[in-house]
Amino acid sequence: MRAPIASLAVLAVLAACAAAFTARIAARTADAQVRVSPATPYGQRVAKGTRLEKATFGAGCFWGVEAAFRRVEGVTSTRVGFIGGRTRNPSYHDVCAGDTGHAEAVEITYDPSAVTYARLLEVFWDEHDPTTLNRQGPDIGDQYRSVIFYHTPEQRQAAEDSKKQLAGSGKYRGPIVTAIEPAGEFWQAEDYHQQYLEKRGLATCRTR
Repeated sequence: MRAPIASLAVLAVLAACAAAFTARIAARTADAQVRVSPATPYGQRVAKGTRLEKATFGAGCFWGVEAAFRRVEGVTSTRVGFIGGRTRNPSYHDVCAGDTGHAEAVEITYDPSAVTYARLLEVFWDEHDPTTLNRQGPDIGDQYRSVIFYHTPEQRQAAEDSKKQLAGSGKYRGPIVTAIEPAGEFWQAEDYHQQYLEKRGLATCRTR
C-alpha cells in the first residue's frame, strides 16, 4: 500500500534533517584533538545578591558559540535554544526543518560588574562571519542567521554602534547582514545540546 504524498514529504524532511545533523557531528569531530583546559572558567560563581543581566546572540550553530561565551570571565551561565520564530516550544527537528522561523541562539547570563556588554559583542563578532546571509560554513538555513537579540534599549544602542563601527573598519569586503531585534521568548533546546562541546571535552567546533 502506498503512503500518502504528504506523509512522504514529511519523511523526506525528517531524513534531510537527520542527514544534516549527522554531517554536522562528523565535521565537528575532526577537531577532537583540541581539548578544554581544566582551568577554563566554565559557569563561574558569583556572590549572593549580585545583579545579573542577560544577553542573547544567534551566530550559526550554537554549540561552538556557547563554548566561546562560557570561557569569558563574568559569564555566569549559558543555555542554547531557539528564538525569533513563530512556533511555540519548537524541537530541534522542528527548527531544522526550516518552517518555524527560529534562530539557533545562546542566552547568556552575566555579571555586568565583571564583563561589559561591549565585550560580549566583541566575542559575538569574532565567533562567526556576519556577512553570510542565513549561513555559517556548511550550515545553511535561516536558523543559522546572524542576529543580536537585545533585552534593553541600552543593549540595542550598543549593538547598533558596534555594528556600525565594524562595518566601517574595513575588516570585511561584503556588507554586514546581522539583524538587531528585540528578544522575545527563548525556547531552551533539548538537554543533549546544552554545553555540547564541554561534555565531549572539546574547546571548539571550528575545523579551520
